[in-house]
Amino acid sequence: MVDPPRLAAVTGAEGFIGSHLVETLVSAGHRVRAMVLYNSFGSWGWLETLDPTVLAQVEVVLGDVRDAVSVTDFLRDVDCVYHLAALIAIPYSYRAPASYLATNAGGTLNVLQAARQLGVPRVVHTSTSEVYGTARTVPINEEHPLQGQSPYSASKIGADALAQSYHLSFGLPVVTLRPFNTFGPRQSARAVIPTIITQIAAGRDEIKLGSTTPTRDFTHVTDTAKAFMAVGEAPSEQVVGEVFNAGSGSETSVAELVQLIAEEMGRSVRVVPEGERMRPNASEVMRLLSDSSKLRSATGWLPQVSLSDGLRRTIAWFTEPANIARYKVDLFNV
Repeated sequence: MVDPPRLAAVTGAEGFIGSHLVETLVSAGHRVRAMVLYNSFGSWGWLETLDPTVLAQVEVVLGDVRDAVSVTDFLRDVDCVYHLAALIAIPYSYRAPASYLATNAGGTLNVLQAARQLGVPRVVHTSTSEVYGTARTVPINEEHPLQGQSPYSASKIGADALAQSYHLSFGLPVVTLRPFNTFGPRQSARAVIPTIITQIAAGRDEIKLGSTTPTRDFTHVTDTAKAFMAVGEAPSEQVVGEVFNAGSGSETSVAELVQLIAEEMGRSVRVVPEGERMRPNASEVMRLLSDSSKLRSATGWLPQVSLSDGLRRTIAWFTEPANIARYKVDLFNV
C-alpha cells in the first residue's frame, strides 16, 4: 500500500520565497495548502503566475496569520507547516513598527499555538540573517549574538524566541531556518538586486540606491526553497529544536553587485545615492556572511546556483516585458 502524499502548509505562499517553495514542494510530490493574505481583490499574488499543473496540486486559502481562528483552521490535518508569512521591508518598519510586531511576532505565536493544539508533526519557522545585525565575527554561525538594529529585525528576534520557547516549554517540534539574502525571479523591488536590474532595464544610466558599502551573502531562491524542504523532511533527531543558517558562504558588496549586473546587461551605469533609501547609521547592517556548515552536516544541503548564474537567471526573468511591467521602476518601494 502506497502512503498518500504529505500535506504541507505554507503561510506567506503568495510571496517571493513562498511561491517558489510551493513549486518545489509540488515538484517533490507533496500536496500543498497555501495561505494567502485575505484581500478583497481575491488576488493570489505570485501563485497566479505558476504553471496550471502546479496550481492543480495546491489548495489556496485566503486568511491572515494575525487571526488565531484563521490559522487553526488552516493547519488542520497537515503534516508540516512552513511559516513564511511576515512583513519584511526594513524601511517600512521604521514607519509602522507595530504592524511588524503584530504580524511577525503575533502571527508566529498564532502558528505555534495552533500547531501545538492540533499536534502538527513539524513546524518550520522562518528567521532572517538580519537578526544578527552587523557581523561581530565572520563567518556568522548560529551562536552569533542577536542584535535588533531595525524594528523589523527586532520583531523577528521576538518571533524566533517564541518558536524556541514553544519547543522548550511544550515539546513542539519546531525547527528554525535562517536564510541569508535570497534573490531571484518574483522578488520585490524593495530588494537591492531587483532595484538595480529594473532601473537598468528601464534604460537608466544613473541608478538610485542607498549605501553601496554593505556586504551581503546572496543565495538563489531555488536553493533557499530546497533548504526549507531539507529541514522540513530531515529526521526529527537531526533538526528539531535547532536553528540553521542557509547561505552561500561568500559576500558581495552592493557596489560590486552593480558592476556585475551592469556587465551582464551590457551597460555602463553610475550610482546616485538617494537619502530616502538610506537606513539610519546605527541601523544599517554593514556585513553579513553565513556559516551554513550546521545545516550541511544535518541535512546535506548545499547551494547549487552560483551568484553569476543566479544573476543571469534573474536578469532574464526581469527583462521579460510581461514581468518588468509589474514593477514601478520610478517609485521607491519601501
